[in-house]
Amino acid sequence: MQKGAIGIFDSGYGGLTILRDIIKAMPEYDYIYLGDNARTPYGTRSFDTVYRFTLQAVRRLFAMGSPLVILACNTASAKALRTIQQNDLPGLSPAGRVLGVIRPTVEAVGSVTRSWEIGVMGTVGTIQSQSYDMEIKKLYPQAKVYGQPCPMFVPIVENGEYDSPGADYFVNKYVNSLLSQSAAIDTVILGCTHYPLLINKIKQALPAGIAVVAQGELVAASLGEYLKRHPEIEGRCLRSGKRTFYTTDSPEKFEASGRIFMGEAITAEKIVLE
Repeated sequence: MQKGAIGIFDSGYGGLTILRDIIKAMPEYDYIYLGDNARTPYGTRSFDTVYRFTLQAVRRLFAMGSPLVILACNTASAKALRTIQQNDLPGLSPAGRVLGVIRPTVEAVGSVTRSWEIGVMGTVGTIQSQSYDMEIKKLYPQAKVYGQPCPMFVPIVENGEYDSPGADYFVNKYVNSLLSQSAAIDTVILGCTHYPLLINKIKQALPAGIAVVAQGELVAASLGEYLKRHPEIEGRCLRSGKRTFYTTDSPEKFEASGRIFMGEAITAEKIVLE
């Protein structure tokens, strides 16, 4: 079968934090990153719209030869992954695979929590979908899950204000709102790929002893294990260390903002999804 790069999709820039950790763990593979920046954010959009946009991106990445696509977006993972896996994948790419970021994050929680009371900070769409609640309770029926929508976090990060006093205000507001739901919360999941840029402020706002679970390293480790378990997929992944970046908006803006998320200079091309 044709070999290709591993596809990474996100509604904007946040998935670059996932790609950064995947590359750190597995630099030898080729990667294609596709950011739908022209239509971001996905967090407040309907299930149908997120599904339609995500399917367009997955279709394009398969057309580019990707044998495996990672939805490095919590909203897309929550609102589109299952439908694409069950309904669309057989027609799109019978030998291809699409994975999300929620399951690997949830799997890590069991080794962290002691009280089994878990907070999730995410976009409005991710929290309303209750995807984390469902996945956590599938693995850990004894767990209690508390969701906290954080609608200002993505614009704060994407406007470069994640280290500003304004960011402190909203971090404290959302942390206090989450903790007001239960005094026994001992683990907080950052359920959005933008949030690692706010992780230091979030940790400072939380009381000592509450663990913060970010996604990048967890998804990278999970992907490595997946490729070991599925040599038929791994064998179709190119291994020349090439990285290609596409955006549905301005390449110049993507390159400028993307450098913040990746920690290095990148070059992007514009693409149209339909």
